[in-house]
Amino acid sequence: MDQLPAITLPGATIEILKARCATCSMHQLCLPMGLDMGDMDKLDKIIGRRRRVAKGDVLFRIGDPFSSLYAIRLGHFKTYQINAGGEEQVTGFQMGGELLGMDAISTDKHYCSAMALEDSEVCEIPFASLEQLLVDMPTLLRHFHRMMSQEITREQSVMLLLGNMQASQRFAAFLVNLASRYEARGYSATAFQLRMSREDIGNYLGLTIESISRLLNKFKKLGLLEVANRELRVLDLPRLKAITAGTEPCG
Repeated sequence: MDQLPAITLPGATIEILKARCATCSMHQLCLPMGLDMGDMDKLDKIIGRRRRVAKGDVLFRIGDPFSSLYAIRLGHFKTYQINAGGEEQVTGFQMGGELLGMDAISTDKHYCSAMALEDSEVCEIPFASLEQLLVDMPTLLRHFHRMMSQEITREQSVMLLLGNMQASQRFAAFLVNLASRYEARGYSATAFQLRMSREDIGNYLGLTIESISRLLNKFKKLGLLEVANRELRVLDLPRLKAITAGTEPCG
């Protein structure tokens, strides 16, 4: 839950304060350290609206014109493309504190679609306004470049994942990645809920839904996981990391 500051502004309502970047629970992930309140105010002024996206609704679609970036405030999303055969190909899963829409910066059109995996909320950031603000705020510009670099690195990691890893390694790497991202957000790295379906996980990893079910059962028998529906508990994170790295065989 968002924490309100001890000192409030004259005439400010609780709703307004909760909507401010400085009081958002994702603040430390979305924004660089060291921004003063003046910089925060400038950023708050360009954010168009906090937009709620219901589970199953699409935030933007392939081919939509690009106008805004979206910072995920609450919830989870998946991004996907449509392949030559007309089938959906999942390209990523995103969670609070991450940006959606950077795919369209170079072409002014989205090359993927983004769908909410649960009831979610995003901060809509008009890109034209953000560009001007980045000129005036070098700290924010460096942070934005860092986030773009992280996105590129994530995509390269997926290519490596699908190209060189065995099925067990792919699934272990997926779980290790989720664990680290939840930990960065102040949540447990070893107990979390899989917001995406097994079908979506398999699609993303290049595996069938049957393979995902078999791997879950396999990891349970090896004492690596406990699974109850979508509730997952990691029992041996170091071994999962070793399987990912290929330094330990997986049964």
